[in-house]
Order: sequence, then C-alpha cells, then structure tokens
Amino acid sequence: MKTVVHNFHKAFESTIRLGIMSALAANDTVDFNSLKEYLSLTDGNLATHLKALEKEGFIDLKKSFIGRKPNTKYFMTKAGRKAFDDHLKALEKLITRRSGKGN
Repeated sequence: MKTVVHNFHKAFESTIRLGIMSALAANDTVDFNSLKEYLSLTDGNLATHLKALEKEGFIDLKKSFIGRKPNTKYFMTKAGRKAFDDHLKALEKLITRRSGKGN
C-alpha cells in the first residue's frame, strides 16, 4: 500500500530548497541576491542548494549583465513546477488526513 509520504519529493526535504521553490513559485524569476537576502543565506550555501535543484531539472537560470555587474536570475522549469505542486498536494493530503477533514 502506497502512503501519502511516498509522494513527497526528496529534493524538498531541505527547508532551504523548499524556500527557494516557494519563492520561484510566487515569481517568474528571482535573482541570486534577492534569494540570498530573502532566505538569509551565504553565497556558498545558496549556490549549493541551487545547484542541487538545477541538477534535478527543477530550476534553470538566465545570466545577464546590469551595467558591468553580472546578474543571475532563476526560474522554475515545467518539471520543477509539477514536482513542487505534487509535493504540496501530498502535504495537503497529509494535513487533511491528520485533522480528520480527509475522511
């Protein structure tokens, strides 16, 4: 028998990755510095989690320059949106079962 928790995606076990995906779900793109400030992370910590989500194919990036400064913007891919939506639905299902609303 498959339980609700089997629908959770391992990539979103990290609260930081969950935060990144939440920020990207609410915005078309978010630049590196905004994510860093929003999540209160160091450059290295954020970069590590972004790379992991990129490796999964859940996010992608666009690099550009603003004046002479590099600017990296991240966005959620279609696969990332589906995986994140599925993860949220599984959480919702678990919550409604626990509260007795899913009976």
